Amino acid sequence: MKIDAHQHFWHFDPEKYSWISDEHIRRDFLPADLKPMLKNVNFEGTILVQAHQSEEETEFLLNLSAENNFIKAVIGWVDLNSEEIEASLARFSENKLFKGVRNTVYDEKGEFMTDPAFQSGVSKLANFGLIYEILVFPYQLTGAIALAEKFPDQKFVLNHLAKPDFSKAPSEQWKQDIQQLAANKNVFCKISGLLSEAGKDWNSSDFSPFLDVVVKSFGTERLMFGSDWPVSLSGGSYNESVKIVEDYFSAYSEEDLKKVMGGTACEFYNIS
Repeated sequence: MKIDAHQHFWHFDPEKYSWISDEHIRRDFLPADLKPMLKNVNFEGTILVQAHQSEEETEFLLNLSAENNFIKAVIGWVDLNSEEIEASLARFSENKLFKGVRNTVYDEKGEFMTDPAFQSGVSKLANFGLIYEILVFPYQLTGAIALAEKFPDQKFVLNHLAKPDFSKAPSEQWKQDIQQLAANKNVFCKISGLLSEAGKDWNSSDFSPFLDVVVKSFGTERLMFGSDWPVSLSGGSYNESVKIVEDYFSAYSEEDLKKVMGGTACEFYNIS
């Protein structure tokens, strides 16, 4: 099954989604907008990911998943610092499509993943079989490494390769941090957000040095494609997001390509 492991829907609100600066995507994006593009590239499903830190949005995403069978899993948000965290996780986990949680990095400061209250919340996820999705900037990878090492039985997945600067060669620090994070076998990585970070001025070859690092670090068995649509529209079309990754892995075996383009996501998110 071909799976887009990272996409978003929203009813645009300039206050809630203040991090969205591109005027072209400061509007509503809903299932009817994405469905024909998925069909065009033979994708059978998606992983729908939160874009605002509220339980209200999590409920909105779960409602969309009930109405659209191509949504195979939902990554929502709950307040991991809350004393009521277990009650929130129990409530959302009643929905079998609720597979995990994420924090939007724009709403967090510094090494938030090393905060004791936050880590206490993360410690509750495994009890519900839930994933934590790591969204960080490169300078926050140290915190991600510490989190992964502290909870070796917790499933983690890095989003967007930690948002490096694709206009330059990969920094030595980023490469070292990616390798150290990947040394934790409980951590997977999404090849996502390439066009979201690159903007309009890019060539496919710009991404290759970064993909070389994550393939060497994680192996194809812990990598999964994600478009980051509609944020990716800031840099190019949906088809271009797919083509960049498929072209890169054309030098690999068909089995490796199938893993990256859906097989790993199906296993990681327990999609039948």
